[in-house]
Amino acid sequence: MPTQENSHMHYEKVEQAIHYLMEHHLQQPSLKEIGDAVGMSEFHLQRVFTQWAGVSPKQFLQYLTKEHAKHALRTSSVFDSALASGLSGSSRLHDLLITHESVTPGEYRSWGKGIHIWYGVHACQFGHCLIAVTQRGVCKLAFFDTDDELKILLTELHSEWKHAEISEDITATQNTADLIFSQSQHTGSLHLLLKGTPFRVQVWQALLNIPEGSLASYQQVAQSIGKPSSARAVASAIANNQIGYLIPCHRVIRGTGALSEYRWGKIRKAALIGWEKSQTEK
Repeated sequence: MPTQENSHMHYEKVEQAIHYLMEHHLQQPSLKEIGDAVGMSEFHLQRVFTQWAGVSPKQFLQYLTKEHAKHALRTSSVFDSALASGLSGSSRLHDLLITHESVTPGEYRSWGKGIHIWYGVHACQFGHCLIAVTQRGVCKLAFFDTDDELKILLTELHSEWKHAEISEDITATQNTADLIFSQSQHTGSLHLLLKGTPFRVQVWQALLNIPEGSLASYQQVAQSIGKPSSARAVASAIANNQIGYLIPCHRVIRGTGALSEYRWGKIRKAALIGWEKSQTEK
């Protein structure tokens, strides 16, 4: 079983391959053409990509086509069933249970006064990420690729929680990173601490009901919270999600089947969607 660090090293090449596939999918490039584009032999690319995703590059591309996405949006029975059953948290890989609470109105107004936050940087199968935790749960998870992007994320963290006590402590966040990104079979639970307006929190809660490997449109999410005319506001709330991956905003796409933008990169969104789909079909 690959380690998180090895998975991160693989992701850098896989990311290049995904980008090439998305740019050239109409030409249906051969494995050799993809390998040449990312500087790898056919054999090495096939091995690394399959080890990372569990499927071949061409199989992975099928999950990212508009045709596949539009079919997934039409097949909304799984999403509807999750909502109807009142699920709080999707049926995640490795039986990881996600629960959540919101900060109190007083904590919201005081920008986190009295809350201690510990943060750390970790490697995972989707690159590097910043994880911030409190005694009440995860309050931030964000991906980055460069040191400058990390600086921006740390500035965001201090801005979002202006009066909280914030300190770096990778030991405090390591167990959380292991629970989230471990590729070994395990059970566990994670608690999230949400900070946002009531509407945004409502949207983020709805995202937790989108099953792993499934997709929903902004309109479907708006309908799920009983506000079918608020698709634009839903899109804004999703764009302001501070806990990536765990609150799966990457599972929301345009009704046309287009992946749309993602605050941590369109290619990373494609990687998340394709990787989850490949894992659920194993």
